[in-house]
Amino acid sequence: MQTRLPLAIIEDQTPIREMLHHYLCAQPEFECVLVAVSMEDFFRQLPTLATPPVLVLSDIGLPGRSGIEGLPLILAQLPETQVLMLSVYTDAPRVFEAICAGAAGYVVKNTPLPDIKAHLLAAASGGSPMSPAVARHVLQAFRRQPPVAVAASAETRLTPREQQIVTAVEEGLSYKLIADALGITLDTVKNHLRAVYRKLHINSKGELLALALKRRG
Repeated sequence: MQTRLPLAIIEDQTPIREMLHHYLCAQPEFECVLVAVSMEDFFRQLPTLATPPVLVLSDIGLPGRSGIEGLPLILAQLPETQVLMLSVYTDAPRVFEAICAGAAGYVVKNTPLPDIKAHLLAAASGGSPMSPAVARHVLQAFRRQPPVAVAASAETRLTPREQQIVTAVEEGLSYKLIADALGITLDTVKNHLRAVYRKLHINSKGELLALALKRRG
């Protein structure tokens, strides 16, 4: 029997919170362990849980501490947890801010519930899901400038194939598109990225993009 993924939902708007709770908590893949109206509420409830969440779906525009402000605090206490941001905003700067803060993905609020479920499962599997509208803004932002390679000292430690894959990730290509473009398997792409993460002392695609953003800045 498949283990259910402990899930927390942070959303201040009652209709949206109840809709997410009703749908997601009825899915066999998830076990809802916490539903909160704010970051402060989340951290009040967290110590009482028998099982901490491995997935968090969090609104950005929360009362008190925002979702982005709360993200590093969640990861400080739950470093293995994947946090998917939920927002009405699709602008690239806000997406980049969320990624730099540690978000595993970014989804707009009008995303159909089955797609939100799919994005959560993708995040749990190590992906960095984004709604199409968000991905389009990010791609446009990246295309305004040439791809940024990792720092020279780190770059010398990457193989040509690893650097090729890093560049493709920075351009916003999905792992599947990278695999198709390079004529390799999806697992090979992931294996190369794991090697890159080890060499750069990072743990996720979000941190890799954050390095690129710092180089741009």
